[in-house]
Amino acid sequence: MSEYVRSLELHAVTSRPDRSSVPVHAAVPEVLARLLEAADDRARDEAWTRFVDEYSRLLLYVARRNTPDYDGAMDAYAFVLERLREHEMHRLRGYAADGRGKFTTWFVVVSRRLCLDFLRHRYGRAPNAGPTVDVDDTRAARRRLVDLALATGDDSLAAQTSDDETDGNLRREELERALDVAMKELAARDRLLLAMRFQDGLSGAEIASLLHFASPFHVYRRLNHLLASLRQRLAKLGIQSSVP
Repeated sequence: MSEYVRSLELHAVTSRPDRSSVPVHAAVPEVLARLLEAADDRARDEAWTRFVDEYSRLLLYVARRNTPDYDGAMDAYAFVLERLREHEMHRLRGYAADGRGKFTTWFVVVSRRLCLDFLRHRYGRAPNAGPTVDVDDTRAARRRLVDLALATGDDSLAAQTSDDETDGNLRREELERALDVAMKELAARDRLLLAMRFQDGLSGAEIASLLHFASPFHVYRRLNHLLASLRQRLAKLGIQSSVP
């Protein structure tokens, strides 16, 4: 799992199982509000079907990123849905719609925790790190993010090179540390957006569907804003070029 997505747990809204209801609020998706306010079993079943239809793609994304194979992902998907519905959907009722975060971000964090519970239940121990992530691919994604954030159109920066390999390695470590600091200052939903785009390589249309953006245009507009924000943060940290 991408370290960016894993870091969401530090800032996301946590569940509160003892809450009996969730107030109607602009931050609560309509499909969730209808589910939690269903007056009888029939209405609840219909609302649950709509909820699953709405968020299945996002849940499948989380399951596939946290389990080692297709069959495991499908089992984890079913496990998460079962846990979300148990005890009168107390986990979903725990979503605090007070403006601290988007429901989709909260949903990713809770789903990931449940996927890890599924793996512990299946194997009798905590998984080491979920699916294997290629270190070189992860580093390449991080470097690409820095490159895009620091793009200036000035070819003179790209022409700079380091003749000393040790200096180059130190520079790369400095870049990674600075990027970690800059990323931690972003909202959880924005870090998830960057992870989906640069770590997982999802298209604007795929991200729009998963995170409920109005259109791919809105995804790319947000990405451009985030890259500009990262550029400013990296500049404050003394990083002006991505060249090691």
